[in-house]
Amino acid sequence: MSNPNNKELIFELALNLIPNIGPTLYRNILAYTGSAKDFFDLASGKISKIPRLNKKLAEIRKDKDQYLRQAADIISNCEKKGIRLLTFSDQNFPARLKVMDDCPMVLYTKGQVNLNPNRSVAIVGTRNATEYGKNITKKIIEDITPYHATIVSGLAYGVDIEAHKTALANNIPTLGILGSSVDQIYPAIHKNTADQMMENGGGLVSEYPPGTVMHPSNFPRRNRIISGLSDAVIVVEAAQKGGALITAEIAFSYNKEVFAVPGNLLSTYSEGCNNLIRSMKASIYTGPKDLEESLSWSKENLTATNTKNKIFDLTKYNEEERSVLTILIEKKELEIDQIAILLNVSISSLASTLLNLEFEGLIKSLPGKKYKLTT
Repeated sequence: MSNPNNKELIFELALNLIPNIGPTLYRNILAYTGSAKDFFDLASGKISKIPRLNKKLAEIRKDKDQYLRQAADIISNCEKKGIRLLTFSDQNFPARLKVMDDCPMVLYTKGQVNLNPNRSVAIVGTRNATEYGKNITKKIIEDITPYHATIVSGLAYGVDIEAHKTALANNIPTLGILGSSVDQIYPAIHKNTADQMMENGGGLVSEYPPGTVMHPSNFPRRNRIISGLSDAVIVVEAAQKGGALITAEIAFSYNKEVFAVPGNLLSTYSEGCNNLIRSMKASIYTGPKDLEESLSWSKENLTATNTKNKIFDLTKYNEEERSVLTILIEKKELEIDQIAILLNVSISSLASTLLNLEFEGLIKSLPGKKYKLTT
């Protein structure tokens, strides 16, 4: 269901509905004003001080009642349909996404969804999967079952649906990231699988509110969420062009671990994987040991999060400390202002957290008010 704190939720959702307010500006507004509600109530003279907010966007506040009505309708619709609504400032919003420059500011979910699993792997590939591709997908998931990683994919034909079904067969939570709203399963033939996912500790995720009309551009756009939610992306089969390659390219740009299954040189649906390996945008996937070595995983230490050099048992730290460590693991080095914006916390509160982590020897301060993990 949606966040019970509807009073603030409605303002955050309304802010997200305003045209041309992207992730960076959205974060700047929250960091400067403290909350979406305060933005709508802020004196006009102070609006101009918000970085990147031009006069035209400031004037949009005059239409706030329109956006608030739209937000209220969306919240009501979500509650009727059992859809959970998460905004960027919600404590359950996925920490892996918060570090993305193009992070969605609102997510809609359905099912028993944990968007902050200890481990997650995206399995993607062509919609025209061969028997080889389907068998390899099954083998990959069966092999990584002992690592208790959530399986992420796009609920599409071919490799995606094979990944979801195999995860269910092995009792592994699996997330379907949709290019449609979560109340409109596409393709419809996969509805039974989606229902099982929601009952098995996984579920559906979308950035589109219920009732949104599907558009072809939604599907490549959702691939950034598949990449962002995952510690690693494995491409099983892919032609020279397609959604799986878009996901791999995005994951590579996010500095995620990308793997590709090598294939027959004569197979159309191995060309994409072989090219990823040849261009060094993906490592060859030969088995679960590749994940172990790249992500510092082990079958025993299931609460570990990798830094490639160091393993943190994040359960030892409070929520804000875990969020800071997760962000620095992903981004390597950030200014205190950037961390505050990503976490939606005050700088004074953050400074105390950073100091505690410095005393623990986990991070160190750099010139320019920057922070990074210790090696």
